[in-house]
Amino acid sequence: MNEQEQKAILTICLMAAFSDGRKDDREREQIKGIADSLNQESKIDIASLYQDVFLKRCTLDDAAAALTTPEARQLAYEMAVCVCDADGVNSEVEAAFLENLRFTLGLDDQASRSFVTKAADIANMPLDSGTDAYPLPVSGAPVRINAADLDKMILKYATLNGALELLPQSLASLAILPLQMKMVYKVGKAYGYELDRGHIKDFAVTLGVGLTSQYVEQMGRKLLGGILKKAGGGLMGGLGSAATGAALSFTTTYALGQVAKEYYASGRTIGMSQLKQIFASLLEQGKSMQSKHAGEIRQKASTVDTKQIAVLIRGH
Repeated sequence: MNEQEQKAILTICLMAAFSDGRKDDREREQIKGIADSLNQESKIDIASLYQDVFLKRCTLDDAAAALTTPEARQLAYEMAVCVCDADGVNSEVEAAFLENLRFTLGLDDQASRSFVTKAADIANMPLDSGTDAYPLPVSGAPVRINAADLDKMILKYATLNGALELLPQSLASLAILPLQMKMVYKVGKAYGYELDRGHIKDFAVTLGVGLTSQYVEQMGRKLLGGILKKAGGGLMGGLGSAATGAALSFTTTYALGQVAKEYYASGRTIGMSQLKQIFASLLEQGKSMQSKHAGEIRQKASTVDTKQIAVLIRGH
């Protein structure tokens, strides 16, 4: 894939991120920060792409015209679908954007709708699906938490998400987000809090972990590293970029789980300013943890059945 096609796909992804106009200032700033970060690692001026999209100085037709192969057009569409689904809410405006994109790219209707269905199944997986490892005590009984068990659970999620980041399929990266939400949900439930998606999303965004911005970063790194393939494609191109992405996904998941544990253990009494400081220190701790578990992450990646991503999420 040439640089012009990479640029066009990134442009379409950014258009998808802003297609519904609902992103709040925090998430918009996070997406801008991701663009600036990727800009330092690429020959493409991604920061300018962000500005062009944000200020509507480019059109979907122009971006689509730069995609000259069926594979590039299909990849652009798949990434846009996952960007729209990243926060688990696909609005009517986003659906209209994706249908217009499909038509503009000249993609097969049936195959495109099949991918949309798969992505939606992953993004909207119920928070309480899978085995409930931490059932609430009976009414009136004190909540007893085994912190070591929670640490093991958080490490399991972090390892799995690091492994998913090593895989070249767009749906593998999309799966990281609902797994993070399920992890926070289970941490909250362990301390007696029944959380919903809105609360978890707001909690994460406040810490600087926007769902949409995180997916844009994950897929941007894969695209620029040359490791993206269509669903069912083989493993990988740029091992360096893959390792960086895996480290980030592991570290973010680990820190998010640990800061959630501190927050809900405190009875939600820790202020968000202090939580951000705690989260920053946990990110550093997560980097050290990731290096210790790099072998486990690679081993886990080799066992993931990419055709059964939804089943994998449901089982966790």
